[in-house]
Amino acid sequence: MKVALTIAGSDSSGGAGIQADLKTMSLNGVFAESVITALTAQNTCGVSGIMDVTSDFLEKQMDAVFTDIFPDAVKIGMVSDKDLIRTIALKLKEYGAKNIVLDPVMVATSGSKLLKDDAIDALKEELFPLALLITPNIPEAELISSLKIRDEADMEEAAEKIYEEYGVNVLLKGGHRINDANDYLYENGSGIWIKGERIDNPNTHGTGCTLSSAIAANLAKGYGLEEAIRKAKKYLESCLKDGLDLGKGSGPMNHAFDIKDEYKK
Repeated sequence: MKVALTIAGSDSSGGAGIQADLKTMSLNGVFAESVITALTAQNTCGVSGIMDVTSDFLEKQMDAVFTDIFPDAVKIGMVSDKDLIRTIALKLKEYGAKNIVLDPVMVATSGSKLLKDDAIDALKEELFPLALLITPNIPEAELISSLKIRDEADMEEAAEKIYEEYGVNVLLKGGHRINDANDYLYENGSGIWIKGERIDNPNTHGTGCTLSSAIAANLAKGYGLEEAIRKAKKYLESCLKDGLDLGKGSGPMNHAFDIKDEYKK
């Protein structure tokens, strides 16, 4: 059985972060393991508290994973502290980790920056060079590229600029602001649009975590990058189509929609 590792924060409501990653990886047919960067107190309405782990404890977690059950792919989610970012980079290089998918969680849906400037710089300098793929949304891509993104042509320009500057493949997620569910992949010097189906579901908590984790799971199974992304987008669409409706805010999706009835009883 192939193995995928998620390095991210815990979401106490279960819809995003480590919890969404573990569900997604398991439902996409790989063994899932985790390194936790932070505990959060959050639900579908927002985040009320964050407690980062120490660099020393993060290092111990990574040593424990890589010296025993070595992952075939790694997904990295939100890491808010520059020292934790540097610890992750150090350990990934030490163990020769492969198939690294980085979801550069920098900007909230509201447009507010989630990371301090020094953490953003550390992310770009330390982790971008190690990643096979980064999966920014439009506000994050604007922050990384220093370009304003208003339409699909701007998406293409920004993805190419990020690739040229950092040498990392880019999946720039379109989202409702530009074109609903169509994403632009810039890989190895050329770009391609990967179309998606717009699902009418307001409960989208954890979509970015889910997509990047599904991509990592598919890479662990041996799929090429484009096919790994296409399969991940189909999985995400199916999670949304299930229509789960929990919580008072933007609720979670049903990551386990495909579990057979006999296991649900």
